[in-house]
Amino acid sequence: MQESFKGIFPPLATPFIDDKISPEKFKENIQKYNSLDLAGYVILGTSGESPLLSVEESEKLVQAGKEAASQGKKIIVGTGLESTKMTLEFTNRMADLDIDAAMIRTPSYFKSRMNREALKKHFLLLADQSKVPVLIYNNPRVLGVSVDSELLIELSKHPNIAGIKDSSGDLSFLAETIPHLDPHFSFLIGAGSVILPGLRLGATGGILAIAGIAPARCAELYNLYLEGKMDDALKLQFDLAPLNRAVVQTFGIPGLKYSLDMVGYYGGPCRLPLLPLDDESKKEMKAVLSKLGLLTK
Repeated sequence: MQESFKGIFPPLATPFIDDKISPEKFKENIQKYNSLDLAGYVILGTSGESPLLSVEESEKLVQAGKEAASQGKKIIVGTGLESTKMTLEFTNRMADLDIDAAMIRTPSYFKSRMNREALKKHFLLLADQSKVPVLIYNNPRVLGVSVDSELLIELSKHPNIAGIKDSSGDLSFLAETIPHLDPHFSFLIGAGSVILPGLRLGATGGILAIAGIAPARCAELYNLYLEGKMDDALKLQFDLAPLNRAVVQTFGIPGLKYSLDMVGYYGGPCRLPLLPLDDESKKEMKAVLSKLGLLTK
């Protein structure tokens, strides 16, 4: 029986000092998260600036994450690269570090050729040969490629495809697929703006950028949903909406890392070509954090 992935997972930011990764700061952040009601962590996701990291840097981060995560926290690692061959090699290299699942994005460079058949062959070959369960990463806003409901339903039948992180924010996609998925297939929402309606439609949890900044609030929303306290959960969903908009739609990774610095974690600089926030943007981001009562500085 395929293990399911439930609850809230923050996608971890990659800490840099003088443009070098800092496994020490990475561990410090995780150790702070460990005391919270989180299901685990995503390493090498979009929030981790994964396309800007070398394989060697990626491996060091995963090793540090495994060392720092407390018992019971699942480790999901983003392993998607452009070719199926490179993705498989990287996935199994990460699998050898004893991770729980590989989160594999859709290839995007040749997006005009990434039709249903190409994506189907890509994910099925990976699932056949991956040493760990595969989570499909659907992020059409960033990648310009989308897994449609018909393809997802078909892929969900593979015993080594454990679920999906869907960052489309499209609830109709969830509603069209959930009734036809295997009961043990995990549907993880990747858009903080729709986490509560997603859960109510049958999602099993979320991989949310804002969970790195407001982990306790995101975990609380999930638990309120489980307890059936929908009014309280809805209020929290509304409260978190401006933070999600600011981080995901307006300021991106620079906003995420600045926010981490402001709420007591290490964010630090981004890696070029990403630029830091200007002073006006910092002021706007800080106002959002202040309204939520998250500021520690």
